Amino acid sequence: MDVGADEAGKGPVLGPMVAAAVRAPGDTLPAGVDDSKRLTPERRRELAARLRDDPAVDIGVATVEPARIDDPETDMNGLTVAAQAEAIRNVAADDDAVTVDAGDVDADRFGRRVREGVDATVSVRAEHRADERHAHVAAASVIAKVERDARVAAIADAYGEVGSGYPSDERTRAFLADYVRDHGELPACARTSWATCEDVLAAAEQSSLSDF
Repeated sequence: MDVGADEAGKGPVLGPMVAAAVRAPGDTLPAGVDDSKRLTPERRRELAARLRDDPAVDIGVATVEPARIDDPETDMNGLTVAAQAEAIRNVAADDDAVTVDAGDVDADRFGRRVREGVDATVSVRAEHRADERHAHVAAASVIAKVERDARVAAIADAYGEVGSGYPSDERTRAFLADYVRDHGELPACARTSWATCEDVLAAAEQSSLSDF
């Protein structure tokens, strides 16, 4: 059986990274499955629901929370390997053929590391931009993105407007600055080791010093 794996949320300063794996006969995947970045949020949610409702499709999800991302003993390449391997372990069976979206400049190395993290006897092929060429990986990218978006929505429910969670989003940067101003610390949903958070803390400290 074919399995595809991908992740969403490597770069944001808020919330977790989410990896997903999809195991299914090729003819059961919905028409129009594509790299999640090419799809509207509504289309992603529709496709994710169809994948989850299909009894022939098995879905595995793994989440890496901000505290784990901030651990100085970890790095994003290693965490991406671990997350994809965990998602694959949740669905894979012996003799499956797994294709993953490479999260390392060396795709072969990434594939070997993922393979080492999977208990079942499977083959693993890693490719850059695999979500653009392989339907199973595209399906996994859709699941991962929808799960990630749901987590960001839950953060917004708890904190108010937080934007997309990406450092380039002015709404996200404003949320962090306002939170630090009001609470004197970063919110639990933030990846405190990200440069964006360091900049926000430095700006808050400078502002406090200028008040004296």
